[in-house]
Amino acid sequence: MATAVQDKGTAIVTGASRGIGAAVARRLAGDGYGVIVNYAANASAADSVVSAITGAGGSAVAVQADVASERDVAAMFDRAAQQLGPVTVLVNNAGEVGEQARVDEQDSAALVRLMQVNVVGPIICAKHAVRAMSTAHGGTGGSIVTIASVAARALAGGSGMVPYQATKGALVTFARGLSNEVAAEGIRSNSVSPGVIDTELTPPDLRAVGRQAPLGRIGHPDEVAASVSWLVSPEASFVTGADITVSGGR
Repeated sequence: MATAVQDKGTAIVTGASRGIGAAVARRLAGDGYGVIVNYAANASAADSVVSAITGAGGSAVAVQADVASERDVAAMFDRAAQQLGPVTVLVNNAGEVGEQARVDEQDSAALVRLMQVNVVGPIICAKHAVRAMSTAHGGTGGSIVTIASVAARALAGGSGMVPYQATKGALVTFARGLSNEVAAEGIRSNSVSPGVIDTELTPPDLRAVGRQAPLGRIGHPDEVAASVSWLVSPEASFVTGADITVSGGR
């Protein structure tokens, strides 16, 4: 039985234990959603995000799940419905950078894992979100936001992150295609493409690149979260298939 049903339903945010995902989780909780704070391994970080949300009067539950595992994802969606209520929002945020090496030096096993987490994982999560939200499946509609990156188009080859760039390009394409597939079933699908964002994982060389943006600085996770908040809100009710760039002009 659900312990707390929010007026706006439940938002699942993957990779929400830190960085952009944590900021999105906090923002959506403040907007009135019950939030599933998904994490892969760092339980203490996820618990800290939950504590911040509940301490501010919101409702959140930390759930461990590898987004590349359909069994984990299915269990996460089941738990979300049972503990917080119907899922109405999915934010596909979880991802990995992969090996920072030239393509001819990439390890094939690492490439497979990168594709599983960054591309297959979001598609699996979207599959279960559609089953939960679609009016064709008895749902009441909802919104899916996929976090991509300006790296899909802004970084030149030779960065050592070409496979990562490819995964982010795939996500923009997926979010756009999904929007056409499920629009008539009450689901909007959009993507957000951040530039260089100030998180604990952002290396110094990327920070330097980010400061070359027209606005002259790198972004803050809360600025990405604000875009997600708008996209899932009624104010964006006529927006689907869009990619919102949050990059300081890059």
